[in-house]
Amino acid sequence: MGTEGMDEASNMKVVLKHYISGSAQETDMNLTAGTIKLKAPLGSNALVVKNLFLSCDPDMIFKMTGHKREHCDPYTLGSPLTGYGVAKVLDSAHPDFAMDDLVWGITGWEEYSLISDTKNLIKIKNTDVPLSYYTGILGMPGLTAYVGFYELCAPKKGDYVFVSAACGAVGQLLGQFAKLHGCHVVGSAGSPDQVNLLKNKFGFNEAFNYKQEPDYNATLKRYCPEGIDIYFDNVGGKMLDAVLLNLRPHACIVMCGKTSQYHLEHPEGIQNLPSTVTKEARIRGYLAVNYYHLYPKFLEIILTLIKESKVVYVEDISDGLETAQKALVGIINGLNIGKQVVAVNCL
Repeated sequence: MGTEGMDEASNMKVVLKHYISGSAQETDMNLTAGTIKLKAPLGSNALVVKNLFLSCDPDMIFKMTGHKREHCDPYTLGSPLTGYGVAKVLDSAHPDFAMDDLVWGITGWEEYSLISDTKNLIKIKNTDVPLSYYTGILGMPGLTAYVGFYELCAPKKGDYVFVSAACGAVGQLLGQFAKLHGCHVVGSAGSPDQVNLLKNKFGFNEAFNYKQEPDYNATLKRYCPEGIDIYFDNVGGKMLDAVLLNLRPHACIVMCGKTSQYHLEHPEGIQNLPSTVTKEARIRGYLAVNYYHLYPKFLEIILTLIKESKVVYVEDISDGLETAQKALVGIINGLNIGKQVVAVNCL
């Protein structure tokens, strides 16, 4: 139903019932009904948007624990979850945005949102690709992959690259960047279907199902017998510890995330850091939000690669806000095939 001429609309939203301890469950969230005013308050610089696609990202699980960390606050109980999404502007009190603009950035897990913090909201100008791509390959995950590979790790042709959580939005693109650069690429994933996707769709040289590997150190020696020059760490924990034992001299570890740790009350310790001394390795963490100034450069590069079919991208789109809870929990359990997206509304 359209909203033209309406001052208020019904608004379904996904809210957090309680802070979690351990693995997230669908029952930790509720789908509730509400209403929203469709006019942005005058002088507020805010936008009212219709949410089109929502991104399921692992750090959302951390925000459900109630723990605070430096760059993000936990979710507020009883309020809608927030995360990256694609939306259409319905009303604007901001001079840089107008009605019918398409944008991507942080929005609410609801049908409509009032966005007050527009600092990192980016206007979508290229619409000849699926809009859902701006939750992944053309959005924050894509920029994360670009910055990590091209700006931070100084890759060389022939490098041995290992990517964990390689079937996610960041991992699938990182692996393809490395292959285009002439690297030997190995990835880990959470299901046989994901392993097949890595090898036969994304062009990884090798891939393995980490759930079937009881000894990560032995696994890495089997799949990376020459050692690892570059590790893109999306999971942390035991996998990171095993990688430290398999580094080549002057290796680089780029810290993208730590999905294996987000739900733990006490994160696992790392035992093998002395390997960074003997291998003269470096570890670099980063946040994509601090590299938004590179987004225009990245967008130009990635759009060309997409149009020339030099990179491929796989999405797992869940239809309807009522599927959002299941979709979010599924990414932690490795149930998604490709980037997990929730389609909320039609244009």
